[in-house]
Parts: sequence; structure tokens; C-alpha cells
Amino acid sequence: MKYRMINFVAISWIISTSLFAGGEQNIKDISLSLISIEEESSTLDTTNAATEGTILARQLAERPILRPAEVLETVPGVIVTQHSGDGKANQYFLRGFSLDHGTDFFTTVEGMPNNLPTHAHGQGYNDLNYLIPELISDIVYKKGPYYSTEGDFASTGSAHIHYADSLSEGIASITMGSFGQKRVLNANSFDVKGGKLLYAMEYFHNDGPWEHPEGYQRLNGVVSYAKEEGKNNYKFTAMGYHGNWDATNHVPLRAIDSRIIGTYGSLDPSDGGNTHRYSLSGEYTHHDNTGTTSANAYIIDYGLDLFSNFTYYLNDPVRGDQFEQRDARTIIGGNIGRVDVGTMVGLNSVQAYGFQLRNDLIRNVALYNTQNRERFNTITSDKVSINNAALYYQNELSLSEKVRLIAGIREDLYRFDVTSEVDPANSAAKTAAITSPKLSFIFGPWVDTEFFFNAGYGFHSNDARGVTKAINPATPLVRTKGGEVGIRTRAVEHLQTSLALWMMDSDSELVFAGDTGGTEPTGPARRKGIEWANYWTPTSWFILDADVALSRARYKDPASSGGAYVPEAIEQTVSIGAAVTEYENFFGGLRLRYFGSRALIEDNSIRSKPSTLVNFKVGRHISKNLDFSLDIYNLFNRDTYDIEYYYESKLATESTPIADHMVHPGEPRSARFTLTYRY
Repeated sequence: MKYRMINFVAISWIISTSLFAGGEQNIKDISLSLISIEEESSTLDTTNAATEGTILARQLAERPILRPAEVLETVPGVIVTQHSGDGKANQYFLRGFSLDHGTDFFTTVEGMPNNLPTHAHGQGYNDLNYLIPELISDIVYKKGPYYSTEGDFASTGSAHIHYADSLSEGIASITMGSFGQKRVLNANSFDVKGGKLLYAMEYFHNDGPWEHPEGYQRLNGVVSYAKEEGKNNYKFTAMGYHGNWDATNHVPLRAIDSRIIGTYGSLDPSDGGNTHRYSLSGEYTHHDNTGTTSANAYIIDYGLDLFSNFTYYLNDPVRGDQFEQRDARTIIGGNIGRVDVGTMVGLNSVQAYGFQLRNDLIRNVALYNTQNRERFNTITSDKVSINNAALYYQNELSLSEKVRLIAGIREDLYRFDVTSEVDPANSAAKTAAITSPKLSFIFGPWVDTEFFFNAGYGFHSNDARGVTKAINPATPLVRTKGGEVGIRTRAVEHLQTSLALWMMDSDSELVFAGDTGGTEPTGPARRKGIEWANYWTPTSWFILDADVALSRARYKDPASSGGAYVPEAIEQTVSIGAAVTEYENFFGGLRLRYFGSRALIEDNSIRSKPSTLVNFKVGRHISKNLDFSLDIYNLFNRDTYDIEYYYESKLATESTPIADHMVHPGEPRSARFTLTYRY
């Protein structure tokens, strides 16, 4: 087997694509690529862990996607679902976690962090409804707390979504579908003064199958300018998104069974909300003879007014239990980092180090009692400032031709400052710091096969309002730690397979509480599992992928937690998909997703119903510039639940609370027809 050194141009490209975008992107394996590439056969896509990878635009193009955030289901083991209106952040599941709306899975878009700490509806709230899938160039994903560039919310993993700098051709498309679905998209790019100016505009409307139409409307826009000047790269991006909707929230199963409402009925049709996100960001990369320096900065204006009623008349038998959660904030941050390629103690070395800064200036995060969206009582109303500064260092050493060592460390410093307008006793400022070491060994490749050992410490922050409470304050930064062993191989031609065994401990949990619509901390837990992912490309026009993930989540102290099982923790998921990129002017895809049963309460006596969904897409190139496609969701019209909880509620006709399954039915079979003109 012959090897050769790659040249500096390739080195520069590898470094520039692997250094973080916004300080959080994946630092891919650089050193092995610098040492050698295989000449005689297709080489292994080298990474630092068996569960790390990159999703390309080609893998998204023929995927039937019901909601924008479902692009994250390309990450093996991830489930994306919804328990409310489509304008609200999705529910996420991965590695034995119910991640609620984003806690413990970190996401960036164009280098900007998307998870929101101390959010009105849930810690780490991760709303991706503003995504335009046609613009995505790649998604870099990682799992586990093994990466020094990853901080808050990244314990189970992270996904870094990047938009293309330019489009090969303009896109003008119109979509019509079931339940009032309408979408119009126009996107294109131009050469402007040696750079690429890209724009995209989107309008979307959907009523859904609900008896009370959700009337979800999404207005979305992106403008970016990217330019390369010698050893320097620049990119500036502006985004704007606004959404509003009426929501059919999850309801007690007894209300459907007794025909108080239909399967797609609502017990409080005034639920819903509106949200916006506007951002400006800039990225800069400079290459020199020994490495790459990267920097970015961003400012985001975000707002949400969300109206929900999860318990109906449990707390207020007259006006009902609807509440409003309000969040209004500005996020300002930036990152600067450096990757140096050289030698250390006579060994090939790649050093990565940097500084990350983020400030969430929350003008108002509040909770109100409401009736038909009219406020009648203020429960909480706070002004909050959260400042996070982090330093990281990582060194990758090639101990031999077949052994790499990666050691890293991260230091995070937080300051929480809360001013309570309802209870001044809860107004305070607190600081906290946490150190997170990381360690990885990579062995190989032998016959296009590598072996991985990864371990590391991570964390997630808690809601600042809980941290500064005068009575029983929450721990500011919650420790997580995990490890995995894995293998990745391409020993079979055109097939990439990875297998990983993993384990993670967390010092405390955040569990959904129906009576408040928020989360409550519980005791420490341990999770472990196995993941098997396969990606097969036997021809240039066909892709087949299949993933299986099994997880086990248990509290370490069942007696104090009320049982051993972590409620809502995902246990099994299977995803199988096939895509035809183009064959005799046809294209399309078929996907099956199995979401297994899981414990809904701590003693495992109540479990959720498993679900299996099949989505389908088929299209044809009518002419050189015109495409037609048909997407069918829930192809076999299975009766499923998007989400399922178990807790007490009380209907208007009931005298006492009743514990029941709380369900949000999955959507029945629906179709979308899209006509796309490329120019």
C-alpha cells in the first residue's frame, strides 16, 4: 500500500473546512490527512470518533422532509417530532435522552448558536423552523462530550449546519399540498465584485389536519456575501424569520376515547404563538504557511410569545390553566481560533486553540396566566444577563503511522445576573466555572478500518432564574461525562459501516412537568447504548442508509427518584432510507422511521406506544430547467402519536384530576406537489 504527502494547498483546504465556524464547528481529523492518503483505493473518511460525520447536500436533496428541523434526522439515532403547533421548536430525542426542545444537543447555523439558555419555554430551546433546506451545503455532526470546541448543551452531541456560499443555478419553486399547505421559494446567487452574493426568500402556510386549523405562516429570508482574496476568506450573512400559528397541543387520551373531541381536536383552541429571529453574522479565515486563523461574530434578535394549556382546569376551574411564556432577547457573541500544523517532541502535531464569547441579554423572560390569550396574572417576569467566556486547547499527536492521540481541555466561565420584577428576593448575580478535559485514541487504518476510543467531560447550564433563587437554588453548571469505543470500516467496497458502544453519566436531569409546561430537575442518571450506522453507494445515482440505535437510561438512586427509569428516555430507533439522485430523468426517496416504546413514568408501569412512519418522494425532470416532484408523508396512513406523556389533568366536566396518557396524534397521510424552475 503506497502513501504520499499531500501538498500545502490541500493542507489549507483541510484546515479551513475543519476549523470551527463560530467556534463550535467540528475540528476534523487533520493530522492523518497531512501524513498520507491512500492512492490505490477509495480511502476511509477519517474522523475522530466512529459517531462523527458530515451530511452533504446530496443526501438531503431527495429526502422527504415534513418539517425543516427534520434535517437533523440525517444524524444517526436522532428523532425529531412535535407536540404542538408547527411554529414551535420541535422535540428531539437521542442517546437515551428526551432532549425536550434542545437541552443537551447543541446546534449552530452559519456559525451562530441556536440553543437558548434560560428560555421561557425550556432550557436550551432550539427552534430551527427558519431553516431553508435547499440552501444547506453540509451538516457536521458529533456525539458525546469528547470535543474541546463544544461547550454548553453538547453532551449528547452537536450539529453544525452550513449554508452554501453560492448556488449553481437559481431556484424558483411553488408547492401545494394537503391541509392548505403552500410554499413559495426563490433563491439565486450572483458574481459581485469578485465575490458571491446569495439570496433566498420563502413563504410557507399550513393548516394541518387539526379541527381548529393552525394557520401557520412562515416568512423567511437570507442574504449572504462570500469572497476569497488570496489567503483570506470572508462571509457576511443576514437572516430574517417570522412565524405565527394556532396550536393543537397534546391532549388527554380519555378526551378522544370519550369523543369529547375528535382525534385531531383541541381542548383550548386559543393556544398558539408567534416568534421572530433576525441575525447578522460575519466570518473570516486566514491561511498561512503553518495553519489557519478563523474568527466570527454575530448579533441575533429573538422573540417568542407562546400560549399553552397542558392541564386545562386543574389549577383554575373557572378560567382554565392557559399560560403565556414570553421571551425577548438579544444575543451577541464571537469566536476566534487557530489551528497550527507542525511537530511536537518529534511527532506530527495539530494544535487547535481558541476563545469563545457569548452574551444573552434577555430583556424579558416571563410567565403569565391567560385566558383566550388575555393576561390576568403575572407569575414571573425577569430581566436576565448571561455571559459565557470559554478557552479551549486541543493537541493531536501522531504517535505512529497507525496511532493518533488527541488530548484537549476546555474552561468555561459563566455569570448569571437576574432581576426579578415579581420577587426581588430572587434577584442576584452569581458566577460559576467548569473545566472539561477530553481524550481520544484512534488506531488504524488497517484494510480501510479504524478503531476509536473517546472519553470526556461535558456540562449543561441551568436556567439562570433557578440559579439565583433565594430558596433551594439550582446548580449553575451540571456535569456530564461519557465515553465510547467504536469502529468504522470501508472494507466492503462502496459501504461505510460504523459501530459504537457508549455510556454517559449526568449529575442531574431535566424532566418535563405538565403542570407548569416547563422542566424540573431530578437525580443523577446513567445511560448506555449501542449504535450501528451504514451508508452504501453502489452507484453514482443510488444511496442506501440504515441506522439502529438502542439505549438504556436509569436513575442512579431509584429510591429518591421514584423509580429507576428516566421518563421519556428514548430506547430504540431504526431508520432506513433509499434515494435515487437521478436515473433516466427520475429522482426520489423512500424512508422508514421506527420510534420505539419508552417509559413514561419512573417505575416503567406506563409506557408509550411505538410508531412506524414511511415517507416517500418521487420526481421527474420534465425539461432541462423544470422539475416536478411529489412528497407523500405517512405513506401507509398509520395511526401514530408524535409525542406521548403521562401526567394529571382535569377537564371542564371533571371534578377531580385524572392521570392519563397525553398524546399529540401524528399527521395522517398527506401529499405535497412541487414545481421547480431552475434558471
